[in-house]
Amino acid sequence: MSEKSVTNVCTRGGRRNWTKALLAGCMLVSAAGPWAGGVSWADTSSMIKPSGPAQRIPDFVELVKQVKPAVVSITSMIRSDTMEGEGGGMGGGPFPFPFPFQMMPQPSKQLIEARGSGFVISADGYVVTNNHVVKGATKVSVTLDDGTTLPAKVVGRDGKTDLALLKVTPTQKLPFIELGESDDVQPGEWVIAVGNPYGLGGTVTAGIVSARGRDINEGPYDNFIQVDAPINRGNSGGPLFTQDGKVVGVNTAILSPSGGGSIGIGFAIPSDTVRSVVDQLRKTGHVVRGYLGVNAQVISPVMASALNLPAPAVAGTPPAGALVASVSQDSPAEKAGLKAEDVITDFNGQKIASPHDLAVRVAAVAPGTQVTIGFVRAGKAQTATTKIGNLASATGDAGKTASTAGGQHLGVALAPLNRDTRQQLGLPQDTHGVVVSDVEAGSPADQAGIRPGDVIQSVGGQQVDMPKAAVSLVKTAMAAKKPVLLRILRDGQSLFIAISPDGSTAGLPADNGAGSGDDDDN
Repeated sequence: MSEKSVTNVCTRGGRRNWTKALLAGCMLVSAAGPWAGGVSWADTSSMIKPSGPAQRIPDFVELVKQVKPAVVSITSMIRSDTMEGEGGGMGGGPFPFPFPFQMMPQPSKQLIEARGSGFVISADGYVVTNNHVVKGATKVSVTLDDGTTLPAKVVGRDGKTDLALLKVTPTQKLPFIELGESDDVQPGEWVIAVGNPYGLGGTVTAGIVSARGRDINEGPYDNFIQVDAPINRGNSGGPLFTQDGKVVGVNTAILSPSGGGSIGIGFAIPSDTVRSVVDQLRKTGHVVRGYLGVNAQVISPVMASALNLPAPAVAGTPPAGALVASVSQDSPAEKAGLKAEDVITDFNGQKIASPHDLAVRVAAVAPGTQVTIGFVRAGKAQTATTKIGNLASATGDAGKTASTAGGQHLGVALAPLNRDTRQQLGLPQDTHGVVVSDVEAGSPADQAGIRPGDVIQSVGGQQVDMPKAAVSLVKTAMAAKKPVLLRILRDGQSLFIAISPDGSTAGLPADNGAGSGDDDDN
């Protein structure tokens, strides 16, 4: 049959016979190709032409057979009065966690049977799961892949990372799985999740890594792997595998605007974090975190210019680093020689992108460890070394958060900082600077967030003690068309505000990872 006759057969009868034609295997073709009819591209010089070996969708059958025996279901009897939200733990807001699947809810202050997931990490019965799976539990049991149920002891929990370690006593060695290197995981890589969603033990789902280093503002050390593998209630605490059969994450959270099931955005705790936390829980039952002793904030483009920082390698990207707003007294940072206005760019050989990044890196280092810190001061790169302290025993101004804003003109009234003013503001008598007595409504200073009662301590890195000196320094910088960096003292907290001569705004809030609570300081 000729091409023409094939086309006629496929189209005979018009639209009514389209379905029959398709079922018959007909296809509309043309010797000139699908773009026949005069369509052509005039310039193909910038056309993207992907190249690479042809790949099939991976088959996880053998992998699942090997790893599934180490994945367990966890049942917790949880007191209802200890549960936060729906299932306890770290949920709430736009990123609710996939809490254990609840069974037989009872009246308030009664026990609720809840289920989650976990995995065995040693032959003698250590099991990793989420903190919110067992938080408040009066009794915990672990059901193995073969159906055997064993009572479990909670060895330790860590609410900051939402991890917990359990221990069962088996009659024989248990199959277990190994933690991989989450730093090696790349977006686009295939992963599988195994767990107990809605009480359906041994459920396997697959997807790809969507992103790394996600901070969803649920904890001070958020550093999640984002995946599109379906994760639902009861998957909490289950493992996330790569194709080599190693665990690169613990499935913990989902993005679910309606509060229902998976919409394809899930989050897993990286295995590098799991390894550090679990090792400590296994040895001592609790987690000790590193402490540097700086209050850091995000760097805006205006601030970067004021600090003489090098331009980002890629135009338009935000400046990298953590701007030191203050240094705690007798802290490792002070001993290293760090000062306010330094920008930390490197910590122990790892690049620092933000204050949150710094907080995560510092917390992961064991107290007493010698570290190297790379920073920029007055436009010059420098390094320093110090021993990391223990966050649990740290004192001072730990855990304070800064914010930034700016504008073209100050629009403020300044007054000397005298004895009476210091007393009214609750400031130590040795506090220096000039106090903001009034802010013009609608002025750039007002838009920037400068408030009456703020104390301006330095302008462009130069200490000021009189209003006249502060005004003079601001005018000089404005005349030179350079951004002005103000160091502000507010409620006992130091922060920076950048004023740009072109009227642009610093406008980037400090990352919560720099500190939000007693345990969250760098």
